[in-house]
Amino acid sequence: MKTVFVGLSGGVDSSVSAALLKEQGYNVVGVYMKNWSRDLPGFDCPWKDDYQDAKRVAVQLGIEFKMFDFENEYFNRVVQYMLDGFTAGITPNPDIMCNQEIKFKLFLDAAVQQGADYIATGHYAQIQRSNGPPELCMAKDTNKDQTYFLYRVTADALKRTLFPVGGYTKPQVRELALKYGLATAAKKESMGICFVGKVGIKEFLTQFLPPQQPGAIKNQYDMNIGTHDGAVFYTIGQRHGLNVGGGLPYYVTGKDMQKNEVYVTTDLNDKKLWSDQIKMTSMHWINDVPKNKDLVVRTRHRGPLQKVELLTRKSDDSWLLQLVEPTRALTAGQSAVLYQKNVCLGGGIIC
Repeated sequence: MKTVFVGLSGGVDSSVSAALLKEQGYNVVGVYMKNWSRDLPGFDCPWKDDYQDAKRVAVQLGIEFKMFDFENEYFNRVVQYMLDGFTAGITPNPDIMCNQEIKFKLFLDAAVQQGADYIATGHYAQIQRSNGPPELCMAKDTNKDQTYFLYRVTADALKRTLFPVGGYTKPQVRELALKYGLATAAKKESMGICFVGKVGIKEFLTQFLPPQQPGAIKNQYDMNIGTHDGAVFYTIGQRHGLNVGGGLPYYVTGKDMQKNEVYVTTDLNDKKLWSDQIKMTSMHWINDVPKNKDLVVRTRHRGPLQKVELLTRKSDDSWLLQLVEPTRALTAGQSAVLYQKNVCLGGGIIC
């Protein structure tokens, strides 16, 4: 009998994953990953509730339950990465780094050391296993597909990974949770930053970065139209939270961290908002470098898949994507993830 360590987050997706694996005859061990436990002003960290929900599900299923404490590593590898990125004026994605560094590295290694043949999570994704190396494929529920966040996972990690809910839709997963009578069946999905529940990014950054200096907000005519409370809090394409009133909505087109200025426009056709090329760094391919054929790219979670005309390697640390059609609000620090049909190939960080 194969042993699977399932990452039980206290949510419905991972709970159903554990139930499905047990039903399939695996020896299932539930693991709660303690990545974050700090309370922030006005917000209580939900980790204790999530831990208890995960433990209840393990008891219901009659499986062994463990807790892995990755809090120090998480801060150093994920949170600090995020803080450094915002300080540099880009918009990093902590969920992607969490998957790369914690779930499919630390968790995988710890599980294997303790006798696991596989790990499993509640991600909406699928793995195609044939004669060659495993391929990361989109989930059946394309609206919930999470391959965008998983593109930096290695082929070696995929060999030891299972995604039990990847072949189901979210409504089907809810139905399964009710069928199994799981304690998390009606639990709502967590929103906000991946590791601190309902806290918004601005509130979080305020707690960990030095006090930010106000500066000018300038429109497309280089006119001062308002004052921002810290350039680190703004991202390309942002519309809300600018506090510049009246008339047409404004969109962030860029910022200068040295001058401490944020640039906006009311013109949705402003050239600064649109790009037909994507410059990328820190490339990661799950398997081999793909051929320039039938490539599509996604530049944000749930963003549309866009056709790629050409993928070119410019140097060891620089790649260029030529798009068939221009795309709006490319954001440095976010990821461009490449696909061929439903197979996620890998991608890089937009720069």
